[in-house]
Amino acid sequence: MAMIFAKPSMRTRVSFETGFFLLGGHAIYLGPDDIQMGKREETRDVARVLSGYNDIIMARVFAHQVVYVGDGNNIVHSWLLLAAVLPFHFVCACPKGFEPDANTVEIARSAGISKIEITNSPREAVKGADIVYTDVWASMGQKEEADYRKQKFQGFTVDEALMEIAGPQAYLMHCLPAERGVEVTDGAIEAPNSIVFPQAENRMHAQNAIMLHVLGA
Repeated sequence: MAMIFAKPSMRTRVSFETGFFLLGGHAIYLGPDDIQMGKREETRDVARVLSGYNDIIMARVFAHQVVYVGDGNNIVHSWLLLAAVLPFHFVCACPKGFEPDANTVEIARSAGISKIEITNSPREAVKGADIVYTDVWASMGQKEEADYRKQKFQGFTVDEALMEIAGPQAYLMHCLPAERGVEVTDGAIEAPNSIVFPQAENRMHAQNAIMLHVLGA
């Protein structure tokens, strides 16, 4: 498997590399200095060459055909698209102006199998929740907005008090890396009802299943 990384990620690299090794494969890391698609060589040429050497190409890149703007971010959109396939009650709590993409919300709602709510009140959102999921306030490529976002997201930190409102049945999830003390507190992420680190481990098993499916195994 060739792993193309236009931007670094410790968890993505290690989970894919370890997972493919456990499946009996060998992964090759290609960083930004190793491969410059569209600059040093055309993407179609790179794809053809790598396809001749590898059964799978995994790429973590900046450019996508679909770009989501606003802080109902990629994680929220993934949950919304999942809600269009599997039935569950999904509530997104975010500051005004940071709501998820309206078209993605409509896709989830029009599927008619899940209840979708968008609110600006985290305290109301978490009541009775089974899962409380949070993510960084400033993603990669948004670091220059970090201070501005911290101001806008005041009151949206997932802490012990918010998890108490959610109830004893609620688990905490975070895709990592986490800015402790910003979007989530140490106390919340280290609490017994936090499944953040089992979640990080399970991504490898999920990726392995996808790779086996791609390989037709």
